Parts: sequence; C-alpha cells; structure tokens
Amino acid sequence: MDLSQIQALIKFVSKSGVSEVELETKDFKINIKADGKNGGDAPQMMAMPAQAYVPQPMMTQQQPAPLAAPAPTSEATAPKAAENSHYITVKSPMIGTFYRAANPETPSFANIGDEIAPGKVICIIEAMKLFNEIESEVSGKIVKVLVDDATPVEYDQPLFLVDPS
Repeated sequence: MDLSQIQALIKFVSKSGVSEVELETKDFKINIKADGKNGGDAPQMMAMPAQAYVPQPMMTQQQPAPLAAPAPTSEATAPKAAENSHYITVKSPMIGTFYRAANPETPSFANIGDEIAPGKVICIIEAMKLFNEIESEVSGKIVKVLVDDATPVEYDQPLFLVDPS
C-alpha cells in the first residue's frame, strides 16, 4: 500500500463518519480512528508492520558438567614431551573426516612401522563429499597414528608421528 492509498483511506474515514477502520495484510497493519473532536473530521492513524511469528527455541535442561580429573603434573608430561621431541608431526591440511584406507576392504595407506617418503599417500580426508588423498611431505618411519579411522579432524590437527632417522 502506498501513500496515496493511505491518504484516500483517511479521507474515506473522515467523510463516512466511521469511528474506526482497521486493515491488515501480510506485510503491514493499519488502524485509523476518528477522535470524535471536530465532528470526527480528524482521524488518528497508527501504522505498523505486521507481527511475524518467530518460533522460540526449546529450553533444554543442562546436565552438570562432570568433574575433571586433576591435571597431570609436569613431571609426568616432561618425559612424554622429551620422548616425542625428535619426531616430525604430520598435520591435517584441512577440516574433514580422516580415513586410513580408500574403503573398508582395502589395507591402510600407512601403518605403524611403515616407511614413507614425500609424495606417498598416507591417508584420505573427506571434505564436502570430496575424498582428498593426503601425501607425505617428509620421509621416515611412522611411529604413531594419532587419529582413529573415520573420525572428524580439524585444520592443523596432528595425524601421525614420523621418525625421520
């Protein structure tokens, strides 16, 4: 509804002697009331956008978080860090789902103890229905696989530990 149509509606209300006219469409709602002063010649108008129904999210009851185990002492983590310091970490180049093999019937691309070289496919990461073969950029022996098969991985998440010697 444009301004000229609203003005015509106001003139109609003032000439007809009607005390109130309300018009509602899916886009807006208009309410015109004659105030009764001056013989009803000065109607009042209120225009406002129509109220849209917005569903409210359902409230869920939160369960209390389980108590965390105490953090390990630095003495326990120091040997583990020193033990892994000479290994190269192969990290995920993208976000997706990590797969060790092309399909469940074929052997894994890389297992613990396997020698790898630059360019050798070591895993697949599925991202947006595309299966991306991830090639090694280092050479050495795989010491540890850090991610379980068919699990989500983040960008830069460690996947393998490789002994370069």
